[in-house]
Amino acid sequence: MHKKRPKHLNLIEIKLPLPALISILHRVSGVLLFFPGIPILLYSLQMMLGSPQSYIEFHVCINTFIVKCALVIFLWFFMHHLCAGIRHLALDLHYGIELEQARMSSRIVFVVGIVLTVLIGAMIW
Repeated sequence: MHKKRPKHLNLIEIKLPLPALISILHRVSGVLLFFPGIPILLYSLQMMLGSPQSYIEFHVCINTFIVKCALVIFLWFFMHHLCAGIRHLALDLHYGIELEQARMSSRIVFVVGIVLTVLIGAMIW
């Protein structure tokens, strides 16, 4: 019996379930926190601790609209990565491995990540 297998999968047309999207976003947010995140953090620390003049320059730079928007985006990366990491730890301990529980925990991770970002972002702004 010959099975018809697809020869080309169009990844744009494939609808992934929410747990898969949360997992992919967890990996992407981790990569984005690592590569541009750590160098930006280290440069910011260098500016803050370098001299009083560089601290004033940093303070002026951090209060611009574009930088605040970028901070909120990085904050969402961090909050999503944190919440999804806790979910993955729970899954590793065999909590919430049933299909409906996994879907519910994915929704919770998505909502909690956004709510935390909005709350902390409001304090930053």
